[in-house]
Amino acid sequence: MTVTGSPTDLTQNAHTTPGGVGESTLRPDGTLKVTGEFAYSSDLWHEDMLWGHTLRSTVAHAGIRSIDISGALAVPGVHAVLTHEDLPAAVTHYGLEIEDTPVLAHRKVRHHGEPVALVAADHPETARRAAAKIRVDYAELPVVTDEASATAPGAVLVHEHRTDPHSHHVPHPNVVHRQPIVRGDASAAALRADTVVTGDYVFGMQDQAFLGPESGLAVPGDDGGVDLYVATQWLHSDLAQIAPVLGLPEEKVRMTLSGVGGAFGGREDLSMQIHACLLALRTGRPVKMVYDRYESFFGHVHRHPARLHYEHGATRDGRLTHVRCRIVLDGGAYASSSPAVVGNAASLGIGPYVVDDIEIEALALYTNNPPCGAMRGFGAVQACFAYEAQMDKLAAALGLHPVELRRINAMSQGATMPTGQTVDSPAPVAELLRRVEARPLPPERQWEVAGGAPDLRALPGGVGGTTRGEGVVRGVGYAVGIKNVGFSEGFDDYSTARVRLEIAGGVPVATVHTAMAEVGQGGVTVHAQIARTELGVTQVTISPADTRVGSAGSTSASRQTYVTGGAVKHACETVREQVFELGRRRLGSHHPAWAQPGLRLEGGRVVTDTGETLAELADVLGDEAVDVVREWRHRPTQPFDRTTGQGRGHVQYAFAAHRAVVEVDTELGLVKVVELACAQDVGKALNPLSVIGQIHGGSTQGLGVALMEEILVDPVTAKVRNPSFTDYLIPTLLDTPTMPVDVLELADDHAPYGLRGVGEAPTLSATPAILAAIRAATGLELNRVPVRPEHLTGTA
Repeated sequence: MTVTGSPTDLTQNAHTTPGGVGESTLRPDGTLKVTGEFAYSSDLWHEDMLWGHTLRSTVAHAGIRSIDISGALAVPGVHAVLTHEDLPAAVTHYGLEIEDTPVLAHRKVRHHGEPVALVAADHPETARRAAAKIRVDYAELPVVTDEASATAPGAVLVHEHRTDPHSHHVPHPNVVHRQPIVRGDASAAALRADTVVTGDYVFGMQDQAFLGPESGLAVPGDDGGVDLYVATQWLHSDLAQIAPVLGLPEEKVRMTLSGVGGAFGGREDLSMQIHACLLALRTGRPVKMVYDRYESFFGHVHRHPARLHYEHGATRDGRLTHVRCRIVLDGGAYASSSPAVVGNAASLGIGPYVVDDIEIEALALYTNNPPCGAMRGFGAVQACFAYEAQMDKLAAALGLHPVELRRINAMSQGATMPTGQTVDSPAPVAELLRRVEARPLPPERQWEVAGGAPDLRALPGGVGGTTRGEGVVRGVGYAVGIKNVGFSEGFDDYSTARVRLEIAGGVPVATVHTAMAEVGQGGVTVHAQIARTELGVTQVTISPADTRVGSAGSTSASRQTYVTGGAVKHACETVREQVFELGRRRLGSHHPAWAQPGLRLEGGRVVTDTGETLAELADVLGDEAVDVVREWRHRPTQPFDRTTGQGRGHVQYAFAAHRAVVEVDTELGLVKVVELACAQDVGKALNPLSVIGQIHGGSTQGLGVALMEEILVDPVTAKVRNPSFTDYLIPTLLDTPTMPVDVLELADDHAPYGLRGVGEAPTLSATPAILAAIRAATGLELNRVPVRPEHLTGTA
């Protein structure tokens, strides 16, 4: 890793307190996870618990004539069977933005795998056998699977009676949301272009593929409420959706975060939360639900598949004249976060380039395909694949190197987005490209071993031994992307932190309590680092995340270090000032410096800016504790205009660039990614080790969708064809290339410590860089992902 940039003024404590901001501190849960001792939500146990199971639809679109549960009720060990008719409250639907998702199917099902009934039994196999005895009489209906079938005259409506906020401005009821963005005059600008290139692109449906399946434990309370221990990304959003369906006030639904085995957006929506609570309240017993891998593919949303059409124009010297594009996202049967994904895809749809004349249309469809919603990159990934392919195509038409064309048009600080928003923090797009291009290329033919058989691990096809290097060619490709950080379009994006400072056993101890979901991103480590930096103490305890403290929002949108980290910093600053005030009242008469500015906390002492000790924290606090709760908000955003798309819709922008080096066996259609180098500006690396981990993880997910990951849905029946890790492939260690990283630290003056969200940006540019490299190796156009062997051998 190479780290460069301008230093950010943290506090005077930053370099004096071990384990503070800027250090690569180890994760408190790291050892437990790698040794298999960490307790995930699927490990929860209660001595008298029952097991819950969900019966799911076997068809994608059908009316429900009847449901016969008598066979399930007759199974010994079954304690409850619930259908829609058994729901306890008038509220029977939920949703992140639009409440269109039924808790249990009512009168019809809209996608393959939709929940229809619930069973609670004294053993998980008993629950499954009982669910299999439920008889559902379906009257199958025509399925809507793409834009043509969704918007044709007389098209079947996925939702017959829409009343949501977007229903009045969409061109068809099967369109969830539509966002145009218009700036300048793209038609007039096209006449000035010396070269125009167009392209149609297809992006497959990707699964988050987290390793810990959906699971949780609901325990009924003595007060008629329920305690829910669950793996999620957003405790308070879950709470707001769960309580109305249960018919309970929110204070009677108490939620605690359990161990999360990955998320990547797939846990923003509810899965088993309401179902477990319903069964627990009906039976009066704790109920545990754990999805197996097959059910998990049906139990959470996926990345939107997309079809994209782009037109780019440029002058002879490579200056972009205009961009026109149309992005169609398949949202599936329910809205989830599709409206926000549309906003992201549209507003980020031309990439990190300066273009004055723009015409963009982005929309999401209702179909009978699986529901789609949040996944790392959130609409920007699909757009980046297309606009970067266009930049390569345009560079070839102009006779320019792909990096040179990008540099000519790269935005920088002060540039204007298609939405009219000014980029008011560093945007080092050209520098990121320069860095990945300047890296030495890895040696060629690395599979050759002197005096021996080839190293199969370095060949396309790997240890399968399908090639010995014949017909293998190398390609190099580049890509760069732009991703927003934080919630957008006027959403009240804030977080809450409680920080307590006290003396325990003669040692100052800070306790940090937030509702942030730790899903593997390392937030618990960063919060402790912030507390050490701001409070000058070594001992920091992170309380379990739950709903006893105010909302922290979702662990998504690369926002938690920014927003919840900002809340922890703000609370710590308030604690620090209260400590100084307490010291002034108790001990100020002993030293005139108590009345002066420049005091700080360091090593359990109050010291002056010259390092002189005024008092020990133990003397200042005594038996008291300073306990503070603070909310923190970033700068406000605003919705995009529904006609022009103009508006200050985003908080912050993140940038990453990749260079991919691939080797392709053109006869067999096999690809080996040899190296995937990345350069990214992170503003400030609060924990450099975690930053590198995030970049490696995002890059690997981009590799996955480039080469192997796709949920296949039958175009006739809308049924999922590969709901297992046998048929849905994800990268393994053997597929992961060398991934050198350059980290730039160019501070954003508007953000805590100058930081910039890290986790999503590398997912964008990894995919198009790999595709560009494969195109360079093969000469093929390759306008869809993932690339399969038949696309490379001409047998598709």
